[in-house]
Amino acid sequence: MNPHFDYTSEVRSALETGLPVVALESTVISHGLPFPQNLETALGMESEIRNVGAIPATIAVLDGRVQIGCNQAQLERLAHEQLEKLSLWNLPALIALEKSGGTTVATTAHLAHLAGIEVFATGGIGGVHFDAFDESADLPALARTPIIVVCAGAKSILNLHATIERLETLGVPVIGYGTDSLPAFHTPTSPHPIAARLDTPLEVAKAQRAARTLELRQAILVTNPVVDGIPFQRVQMWVEAANHEARKAGVSGKHLTPFLLGQLNSLSGGESVRVNAALLRGNAKLGGAIAVALTQLSRSS
Repeated sequence: MNPHFDYTSEVRSALETGLPVVALESTVISHGLPFPQNLETALGMESEIRNVGAIPATIAVLDGRVQIGCNQAQLERLAHEQLEKLSLWNLPALIALEKSGGTTVATTAHLAHLAGIEVFATGGIGGVHFDAFDESADLPALARTPIIVVCAGAKSILNLHATIERLETLGVPVIGYGTDSLPAFHTPTSPHPIAARLDTPLEVAKAQRAARTLELRQAILVTNPVVDGIPFQRVQMWVEAANHEARKAGVSGKHLTPFLLGQLNSLSGGESVRVNAALLRGNAKLGGAIAVALTQLSRSS
């Protein structure tokens, strides 16, 4: 057990007894969605995971302690308070200062792996922005963290072509779950093909076991199309407008993604938030099913 970690009794028991567990990030609560949708979605994601027979473990940092699993009061705190956005580059300092914050994809994947969790469900991963030299820490983290990450592709605000090329360079297996093209977060399809397609949780579990046997250290990125999304070209039009506003306002760095997502919400009349909440729940459900399949595969072998 890591000295910086606090586990809920439910998650600790599940890990000790080999029950399926799914990690969830917390920046979607602290930064990704407005209140009350953030809390409702967080509770909904946990419910989706339980409904398929797995245990949810929302990961966050509260008062300098890494929470592997959050209770109701902690989820409400994440939803209400103004907290830090915790990536790997600022995680050690903020723990030393006993700060609190939501964990990004990179940070959640890293902490989940340290905790012994094999599956992590999120919304969309970070990637390569249109502005030069602006690349998410999610990408190198995925290249060195052996965990299954279920997502709806990369966030719509990104340069999707550059992001998929970067993932290929880093050797990250990108799987289309029931699709041959890259899901684009708010959009179920995009013009970018995916080389590998799997159609069942068991197939994903078998791919993960093959990757570990072959000593591959990268994450397996399972891209799950949102069921009721927004047409690709419409979203791209909003993204261009949002990036134009960001350049005008001089927004960059860690403030860029929240700014762009806020612009998308405004331009879409709130439609992007609805789709975001729906895809998060869908990814949680699939993550739970994959975790159950992994457990069954381990027991059968």
